[in-house]
Amino acid sequence: MRHLFTNIKTLFGIDQGNKKALRGEEMSRLDRLDNAWLMTEDGKIKDFGDMSEVPEVSIVTDLSDRFVLPSFCDSHSHLVYAAPRDGEFVDRIKGLSYKEIALRGGGILNSANKLRGMSEDDLFERSKFRLKQVIEMGTGAMEIKSGYGLDLKSELKMLRVIRRLRELEWIPIKSTFLAAHAVPAEYTGRKSEYIDMVVNHLLPEVAREGLADFVDVFCEKGYFDLDDTRRIVDKGSDFGLKAKIHVNQFNIIGGVPLAVEKNALSVDHLEIADEKDIAALSNGDCIATLLPSCSFFLSIPYSPARKLLQANIPLALASDFNPGSTPSGNMAFVASLACIKLGMLPEEAFNAATINGAFAMELAKEVGSIKKGKKANFIVTKKLPSLAYLPYSFGENHIEKIVINGKLN
Repeated sequence: MRHLFTNIKTLFGIDQGNKKALRGEEMSRLDRLDNAWLMTEDGKIKDFGDMSEVPEVSIVTDLSDRFVLPSFCDSHSHLVYAAPRDGEFVDRIKGLSYKEIALRGGGILNSANKLRGMSEDDLFERSKFRLKQVIEMGTGAMEIKSGYGLDLKSELKMLRVIRRLRELEWIPIKSTFLAAHAVPAEYTGRKSEYIDMVVNHLLPEVAREGLADFVDVFCEKGYFDLDDTRRIVDKGSDFGLKAKIHVNQFNIIGGVPLAVEKNALSVDHLEIADEKDIAALSNGDCIATLLPSCSFFLSIPYSPARKLLQANIPLALASDFNPGSTPSGNMAFVASLACIKLGMLPEEAFNAATINGAFAMELAKEVGSIKKGKKANFIVTKKLPSLAYLPYSFGENHIEKIVINGKLN
């Protein structure tokens, strides 16, 4: 069934034909068509063009004075979790640091304890509810990580929940294996034994069941070092899993050059980065995925986006949606923070949150831009004066309608 959307004030995010993630000057160009129409059929974009040559279709929706943009592509999230950690939020207000809370049994281990005691069905229902929420806020593709199980049974439970979310066929979802998120309490002082379990038992089972697309490691002081990261990434590679690595959230320990060496698809966080990191990334196609709402929530430094852009490094933006450091999947707010705190232009921010996010999930052939044959996943805004108004007026909901798989919601 064909559906025609007419009188679009501006159709943003028309595909530029890039086969790789945008970088440098490309990031500041957001191709557009004013006074446009767009047609969908069987869940995909059938065609689009200027209203001077509009086709005749029986189902028509008038979008006068509205903008249309590709849905957000959130390439870093921890959406599957058991319960919030609002108590730790209060602890931080009282002056405790993220590290101090973790040492008291909070943080990732707190989430692991809660998740281990929850059934798969309950975990699925809670996660399904959150997925519906982020879709309503404009997300049209998403990556979801494990990492709150930290044992064989619970990590597999998380990954099976992610598979069930994917089977809903609401939006494209990629699954990332992140058992190297923290060392569980039962392995305190025995990190090497935990890694043995991950690479010798967990990873083979994950691969056997086809539960993951990528492998990830929290490469950070006090968590997993370079040797740990290398071992896990190499084992993941043996099973055909590309790496997406947490690096440089709090410390620089050499994770970025290692990720580039290992042909990681992306390095995520980068709240801090030195010249060696920037030089390593500028020589390859590894995407730097920035998570500014984590910086906002934890009051830690914001990523040096302008330095990365000037070095011709492809940037993506993602939510880092999780119960401890970013309890929000609102990608519109992420785009606002990118402009306000990272110094990114609105066009750079939207490219980073759409097409480059899609590249960071290997989904750019399906989503992330307006192109014939791609999924009809897009955002219809309310009446706005300009594209810049979206990130400028960050406290308002500017989304009037969501179209997912060609269906108007």
